[in-house]
Amino acid sequence: MIHKENIELKNQEIAKAKQWMNSAEGKELISKVSKSYYFKSIQIEERPQIHILDSKYARGFAITYDDPLDDETFSLLFLAFAQRVLALGYRQVSLDRKMEEVNEQVKVTDKFYFKPPLKKLANDELISQLYGNISIEKISVNNQPNYLKVLASFYSDRLYRDPEPFDQFLDYLFEATHNGQN
Repeated sequence: MIHKENIELKNQEIAKAKQWMNSAEGKELISKVSKSYYFKSIQIEERPQIHILDSKYARGFAITYDDPLDDETFSLLFLAFAQRVLALGYRQVSLDRKMEEVNEQVKVTDKFYFKPPLKKLANDELISQLYGNISIEKISVNNQPNYLKVLASFYSDRLYRDPEPFDQFLDYLFEATHNGQN
């Protein structure tokens, strides 16, 4: 069984996520996630546990639901990452929830999907894909938070410029303050 539906966020949820990500608690947690990512890239395990995703046409990471995350900060981090992607100029294509039965367990995936901004191009100008298409997923199994995943998928089409460096995207995603949004 699989069920998929669109989700609409309330303005209060977005405001709470923005306030949280700029609070001392939010900045500290995002900093821990950033530190865990960079430690994982040099083969050192930290908490929360990070899994690095790296293929020819996609890069990203997953954060295991673990200390220091709790139910609330798990959801706030999901929304905060989405706000940071929007602040880069991306457009939100969708926010949906998929519920499915997997091995007699109920898996729920909330997923944001973003595409780079559209720009008018001069003749023969290649299309900027910024960092590629971005998806942010929050996965729960049997109503228990499981992991968050952030993935940038690149276009390999000759009409597109190469994506900007993924590390630059990570710096932006993990940065405590940017673009006057403190």
